[in-house]
Amino acid sequence: MDPTAGVGLKADHVVEALASPAAGLWFEVHAENYMVAGGPRVAMLTAIRAARPVSLHGVGLSLAGAADPEHGHLRRLAALVDRFEPFLVSEHLAWSRHGDTCFSDLLPFPRSNAALVRVAANINRTQDALGRQILVENPSLYVQLDGHDFGEPEFLAELVQRTGCGLLIDVNNVHVSANNMGYDPLAYLDALPAQAIGEIHLGGHTPDPEHGGALLIDSHDAPVADPVWALYVHLLARIGPRPTLIERDDNLPPFVELMAERNRAADILARIGARGAQSRDMPAPVPAPALAPANG
Repeated sequence: MDPTAGVGLKADHVVEALASPAAGLWFEVHAENYMVAGGPRVAMLTAIRAARPVSLHGVGLSLAGAADPEHGHLRRLAALVDRFEPFLVSEHLAWSRHGDTCFSDLLPFPRSNAALVRVAANINRTQDALGRQILVENPSLYVQLDGHDFGEPEFLAELVQRTGCGLLIDVNNVHVSANNMGYDPLAYLDALPAQAIGEIHLGGHTPDPEHGGALLIDSHDAPVADPVWALYVHLLARIGPRPTLIERDDNLPPFVELMAERNRAADILARIGARGAQSRDMPAPVPAPALAPANG
């Protein structure tokens, strides 16, 4: 089965997830929740993996941190990858650890030349440990930082070039960051290296309680907003279909509501894919006859 559109796996939905007949359905889990030898979570993921493709989405490698990825974390992640053979493995472009202190947030950093070298080295260490490519996800941004040497699409493209990693493009993050930082989300999407994009995320956001719509929060607690769907269609029209995930981590709705959003993404993927197939099947245009040189 080729994965098309999926949803984040939640324990509340396992029975319905296993029973779903949807073609192309797949599930994504946060890797850190399953880095254990056994127990109910591992049993749940084992059952899902027997029925459907899965992807592992990490939140703890701190790729943009000053230190190497923590050795024990990498070892446990590699064991999880070997055990469940996910079709994709991804991590965030952020930092979340300093020394022995781990933070609960995915924190931003200046996209400097020094940061590029550091992040690329950490991606390479991770890929070497796992024996496979990882995808790197674009962040959601809330504050202006000084010290950038690259725009974000250029920084991501450099990481792809230097490490061979792929990209996970979170379209909601693009919308949130563009709103908060004041840039054009369409120009951002058009600047990304199309062939490197291996997965897309779609999630919900909420306005900040104090600042309202001037500051959007990547909250994963609401349905995908219409502007995000529009950006998704724009991106797919440029790059073609990619495995797409509906993210929902809070205010969890019934499984049927998540699947309605998932099915909307699957329908868009099918429509874009059919359009691409039609264009590939069209006969090549007949070249115009060459014009005779002026004055014979």
